[in-house]
Amino acid sequence: MASLTPVILCGGSGTRLWPLSRKSYPKQFVPLIGDQSLFQMALHRLSGAIFSKPLIITNSDFRFIVTEQLAAIGHDAGTILIEPEGRNTAPAILAAALHLAQSTPDALLLIAPSDHVVPDTADFRAAIAAALPAAQAGRIVTFGVTPDRAETGYGWLELAGYPTDAPTDLLRFVEKPGAAVAAEMLASGKYLWNAGIYLAAASTLIAAFKLHAPHLISPVQAALQNAKPDLGFLRLAPDPWSQTEAISIDYAVMEKCTDLVVMPLSPGWSDLGDWDAVARTSTANDQGNVHYGNAHTMDCTDSILRAETDGLALVGIGLDHIIAIAMPDAVLVADRRRAQDVRLAVKMLKANSHQQAETFPRDHRPWGWFDRLVTGDGFQVKRIVVHPGAALSLQSHVHRAEHWIVVSGAAAVTLNGVQSTVHANQSIYIPQGAKHRLENQTTTPMVLIEVQTGSYFGEDDITRYEDLYARGPGGKS
Repeated sequence: MASLTPVILCGGSGTRLWPLSRKSYPKQFVPLIGDQSLFQMALHRLSGAIFSKPLIITNSDFRFIVTEQLAAIGHDAGTILIEPEGRNTAPAILAAALHLAQSTPDALLLIAPSDHVVPDTADFRAAIAAALPAAQAGRIVTFGVTPDRAETGYGWLELAGYPTDAPTDLLRFVEKPGAAVAAEMLASGKYLWNAGIYLAAASTLIAAFKLHAPHLISPVQAALQNAKPDLGFLRLAPDPWSQTEAISIDYAVMEKCTDLVVMPLSPGWSDLGDWDAVARTSTANDQGNVHYGNAHTMDCTDSILRAETDGLALVGIGLDHIIAIAMPDAVLVADRRRAQDVRLAVKMLKANSHQQAETFPRDHRPWGWFDRLVTGDGFQVKRIVVHPGAALSLQSHVHRAEHWIVVSGAAAVTLNGVQSTVHANQSIYIPQGAKHRLENQTTTPMVLIEVQTGSYFGEDDITRYEDLYARGPGGKS
C-alpha cells in the first residue's frame, strides 16, 4: 500500500467554544474530549503503517505549542510550515502540495483539519485505504460523513448515487442549508456531510489550482521559495504570502472541480463547532448531563457543566439544556439551543476591550507557561512553570522588579553576570533594570511564584539580549 503524507491544518480560532477556546489558545490544542487535545488525537489517527511523518501548517503564535504537544505524545513532524499570517485553507494547502512536490511530484497528501473528532479510527483508516486507488489514478477524493440528523451547521455533499463502500462521484457541494432543506436531504439518502478532508496526489492538487485558482500560484511559490528555516520550522516568506487571497480550498478549487469523488465515513465524526456539539460527542449520564472537572448537577437534564481550574467547584441545580463553563477569568452560561451565538458574545467582549475575548489565562511560551494569579495596584503575581532543559531569554525590565520564590525543582539564575542556583523554598530578588535569566537545568519541571512590583507589567516591557528561541530583541518573555 502506498505511503501518504498527512497535511494537518492547525491554525483556526474556534470562537464558538469560548471561554475554553480563544484566539491565543484555540480549540485544537484543548483537551475537549478526553485527556489529549484534538491536535494530539489527530496525530494518533494519522499515524501508522500507511502514513509518513505529517506536514503541519500553523502560525507563528502556535509553533511552540505544536512542538510541545508533539513531544508530549512522542510524535515527530516531517515539516512544520509557519504561515506569516492566516490566509484561510487554500494558500496553506497549495504551499503543502508545492513543498512536497519538490521532492516527490506524485506524493499523496491527506489533508485534514486538526480540530475534528473521529471516534472510529479503524473505520477512518479503512476509508482512506479504500480511497487510495482513486487518488493514485489522479482523482481528488473528499470525505463525507453519513448524516444522522438534519444538521444546518454543516455543508453537505450531493452524490451521483447512493453511498457505497467505495468512492462515489460528487454532483455538487451544498452550502449550510435551512432546516427544511436539510430534512429533505437527510431523507433522500443521497447526501453526506462535508468533512473538509481531502486525499490527492500533490501533482493533481497543483494542476487543480492552476486551472481554478491560478492567481494563488505565483505568491505561494514565492513564499515557499524564499522560506527560511528557523529552529526546526520552515517560515514562509511574509511579503509574497501577504499578497495571497484569503480563501478556503472549497471556494477556490473544490467547488469548481467536475471530477471529484466522495468516500463515505461512518457517523460519529464532528467538527466540534460549538458546545452543543461537544455535549453530543461526550459521554452523558442517565439525565443527559455531561460533567468535566469538579462539576456537579442536581435535578438537571441535558446540560453540560465544566469546571476548568483546580480548586473551583461548579454546581448546577434544576437546569435544563444549559451550558455552564467556568474558568478562572471567565464564565459562560447559555442555553444549549443558542450555542452558535457564543461567537457573538466573543465579538461583544472584544468590542468592549475585554482581554478575555481573545487571551487565554494561561500564557504558553516555548520554555513553558505562566498563569497570572492576581494583579493589583503596583503589583502582579504569576505562577511560572519552566520545562526541563528550557531557559527564558537573558533580559531586563524598565518598569518593574521581580521576586522569585521557587516552590518545586531548582532554578539556575543569572543576575548581572553572576550565576546561582535557587532551590525549593528559597527566593531571589531581581532589581529593576538588572540583566537576568531563568533556566531549568534539571530533568523535572521547575515551578516558581513571581511577584512583580512597579508601575507597568505589560509583556512588552522586556529588553532581550540573548534567546534560545530567536524571538528578537523585545516582546513577550
